[in-house]
Parts: sequence; structure tokens; C-alpha cells
Amino acid sequence: MTHETYMRQCLVLAEEAKTWGDVPVGAVVVRSGKVIGRGANCRTRDLDPSGHAEIVAMRDAARTLGDWRLTDCTLYVTLEPCMMCAGAMVQARVAMCVYGCPDSRAGCGGSLLDLGALEDAAHQVTMMSGVLQDECALALQVFFRDVRNKQ
Repeated sequence: MTHETYMRQCLVLAEEAKTWGDVPVGAVVVRSGKVIGRGANCRTRDLDPSGHAEIVAMRDAARTLGDWRLTDCTLYVTLEPCMMCAGAMVQARVAMCVYGCPDSRAGCGGSLLDLGALEDAAHQVTMMSGVLQDECALALQVFFRDVRNKQ
């Protein structure tokens, strides 16, 4: 499997989030080449401010493993993680995060800051950006264009 293969799975999950009115962001957690966790944004649907795709995927992966420590795992997500999600990755000991498009306003995987690279933190998360960036960005652009057109 390639980074693009996993990111395409994230894009499918992002489309699911859109069906219930959430911003289309999807995430998967991979360990040893196998998807062990999946998530889509569900803040609107569940009235949950922590309902980000990354958090949902990490919870799913932790249940699959029977452990909150997601060592040796890679998290794929369509949009650069925010501070909450990047912090949760550090706490969960995620090895790597691969994201599609940057978020210049809230991204903590290198845009505003790189939370995973803080030297004094208990754990570091390697960040990789740009996988299927155009497709990930387009999903968000179409969603927000449609929201503006409805208003």
C-alpha cells in the first residue's frame, strides 16, 4: 500500500462526513500495513467539539489494539491537524502523521507550528504533507462553496 492508497480511504470518509453536514475531513490509522482505525468529522452530527476525524480514528485504533498507545502507527488525514488533534497524536505516541492539504489558519503540523516536533515534549510525531493535496483541498473548497451558496 502507498500513502496515496490510504489517503484515498480518507477521502471516502471525508465524503461521509459531508453527508451529515460536517466539514469533509477523513482519517485512518495504519499499523503494519493494516488499517486499524477510521474516522470522519462528526462534530455537527454528534454535537461534540472533539469530534474531529483524527480523534475518532485514534479512538477506533485504540479499541482495535486494546491499548491507548498507538506506537508504530501512522495516521493519515485529509487536512493538516489542529492543535487538539496534533496534541492527541503526541499523547497517543503516534509515530507519523501524513496529511493532504495544509491549514494556514489552524494547522499544527507545520503551518502555524509543528506540535509534533517540540523537542522538550515526551514524544515527537513526524509530519508529512502534500499527499493528494489537490484532491483533499478540492473536497473542502466544494463544501465551503456550497455552504456559502446556501446562505
